[in-house]
Amino acid sequence: MHHRVLTWAFIGSACAFATCAMAASGTSHRTWVDAWAASPDTAGPALDAQTVRQVVRASIGGSAVRVRLSNLFGNAAITLGPVHVAPSAGGADTVPGSDHTLLFNGKPTVTIAKGESVLCDPVQMDVKALQSLAVSIYAPAAAAYHASTVHSAGFATAYITESGNATAAVHFPREETSGNRFFLSDVEVASASTKYTLVAFGDSITDGVGSKQDANERWPDYLAARLQADPKLSSIGVADAGISGNRILHDGSGPSALTRFDRDALDKPGVRWIVLLEGINDIGGSGYALKAEDRITAKQVIDGMKALIARAHAKHVKIYGATLTPYGGSGWPYHSAAGEKTRERVNAWIRSSGAFDGVVDFDKVIRDPAAPQKMLAAYDSGDHLHPNSAGYRAMANALNLSWFADKPLAAQ
Repeated sequence: MHHRVLTWAFIGSACAFATCAMAASGTSHRTWVDAWAASPDTAGPALDAQTVRQVVRASIGGSAVRVRLSNLFGNAAITLGPVHVAPSAGGADTVPGSDHTLLFNGKPTVTIAKGESVLCDPVQMDVKALQSLAVSIYAPAAAAYHASTVHSAGFATAYITESGNATAAVHFPREETSGNRFFLSDVEVASASTKYTLVAFGDSITDGVGSKQDANERWPDYLAARLQADPKLSSIGVADAGISGNRILHDGSGPSALTRFDRDALDKPGVRWIVLLEGINDIGGSGYALKAEDRITAKQVIDGMKALIARAHAKHVKIYGATLTPYGGSGWPYHSAAGEKTRERVNAWIRSSGAFDGVVDFDKVIRDPAAPQKMLAAYDSGDHLHPNSAGYRAMANALNLSWFADKPLAAQ
């Protein structure tokens, strides 16, 4: 028996959505929101008659569940299934007697066209807020000829069988592991009390690079916990739309923000707010860019942000801007004196322009007051670019929760 470890990849392009969801009787009065998300960013390794089990944490509770499977970066149509969901019992295991089979248009398997995605039929299932769920997907032997679609920096362990359908297994075989998220892009929940989705949109700092593996300590995770701690805000789901290495203006590590904004933010069910933290890779990438088009200016980054703001407002979605966090010491040529000036110009515009519906000053929250070009040591993961879990907690705590209330809350 051989043991393979599947690795991350960081390149992708954007494709359009398609759904095959069927309305379930008795669910029409419910409101669907996105309880968890991982934006697809590249083509990954093929699975050959293998089952992958992925553990996700639902940011909000509900009484019905559905999941979205993506073939955005596949090289052909792919058939998947069976697919199961159950409460996680820790690691790769599930709670006995809790398993649910997911259907697609009433069938246990689904064929997803190249470049598209599918939404399963709703299934009645009680989900608690901040509960971990295990989603298990079987990729039949025919899938061996097709690339998977993955989210590269999952910061969560995916468990994979050497061979066989183990989607309903309580004790899942721990034969292979990966840091990718395979095919699974969204977990949605619905209930009479769910209301809206908040999308955290950005790059690796939103993706959680620097946080602990399998710990749910990204800043959107901490934000979800804050919302759940307030009864007035506990009806809000949080979707993390971060992609490591992502840029606003150009494709590279995943499709650019401008390319993927509709799919990964505006098309989420119940979306009402977006928090945008992106642009540092546009700036840092300029330091080693070989192409003139990749050497950007502050104005270009700002114009990109303006375009995202306009698209959000056209959909009546509020968008909040986050200042770009310090990255001094992250290494030349990614960090340079010229890049630092660009970051400061962009941050000045974010703070003062009034273009966003509000501003959260992440830069001020985690920078070192004695050396403002650098992150405070207590918040630094060690690479001087990505915060650690403590830094992510501080960032989440800086968000003004009154932004997300139907009525103003007490001062934060």
